[in-house]
Amino acid sequence: MYGLLIYFTIRLLLDSVTNMKFWNRSWLLNGGEMVASVIMGYLLVWAFRRLFRYFDTHWGAVFSYKRIAKELWYVFLVNLVLVNAIGTTLASVTDDGLQWYDLADLNTIPLLYAIIYYGIVRSNDFLQAYIANKIQLEKITNDKLQTELKFLKAQYHPHFLFNALNSVYFQMDENVVEAKKSIEKFSELLRYQLYDQQQTVSVSRELQHLNNYIEVQKTRTSERLALDVQFDPNLNGQQVYPLLFLPLVENAFKYVGGEYWIHVKAAAEKTRIMFSVENSIPDDYATKRKQGIGLENLKRRLELLYPGKHSFAAEKVDNRFIASLSFYTES
Repeated sequence: MYGLLIYFTIRLLLDSVTNMKFWNRSWLLNGGEMVASVIMGYLLVWAFRRLFRYFDTHWGAVFSYKRIAKELWYVFLVNLVLVNAIGTTLASVTDDGLQWYDLADLNTIPLLYAIIYYGIVRSNDFLQAYIANKIQLEKITNDKLQTELKFLKAQYHPHFLFNALNSVYFQMDENVVEAKKSIEKFSELLRYQLYDQQQTVSVSRELQHLNNYIEVQKTRTSERLALDVQFDPNLNGQQVYPLLFLPLVENAFKYVGGEYWIHVKAAAEKTRIMFSVENSIPDDYATKRKQGIGLENLKRRLELLYPGKHSFAAEKVDNRFIASLSFYTES
């Protein structure tokens, strides 16, 4: 097809200039020229493909103007050698011999088709290589994010263990029986974090885990703590990533003071889940507040797990601290 396309284009131009009708020539001559053109077409396509494979082997996925210019230069040379070796030789022994316009047509028309062929084939090759590189880059990026998530979880677990064990430690001096109950709750918390974690969990399981944590924390707080927990009954089967709510509640128990109250609220609005924690703070909150890893880890996990689909805010307002987050789920 490639060789015949070149042949009939050249014949069209020559017949237009010389007023010749090639179909009035000997069909033996026409057939010989067509066979020679087909052979030339096969040789050109074979040479071009070998050339492209050579560049792909030595240049890999590096695409630049320098590479394209170099490839086109070699396409030009290959085309020049093969076309003149076959086409010019053939033209010199047919009709009225080799004329200047024969040379012009033989060196112009095949070159134009060679450039078109190069553009079609290489654009497809470069596109496939670009797509493959993008897929590989996304895979590497995803693996990196998964590694970072695992690191954040590994960093969070010791943080959680420290605070929970600290709660039981204070309780041991006052009520051993209650301390044993706290350890049972504590074991349930650990089981959820170490054994029952999946990639996502139902929000009802996450809230149950949060309730267990609150029960453990209540054992070390004063009886005057006013604790208000409100969970929307519509929060049931939605799938969420685990351990997103806990850092906010943990932070509230850690810094509660002043009027000594904590409000925890979770609600659902279609595919959006909203969670907020408010707590009163002591007058010397600014001096007691430290930059812990809990909230920082939470921010980073939200960025990785719900990119562009979440909001997070934590700020001091008058004599209270408000932390809230929301994100969209698929179910």
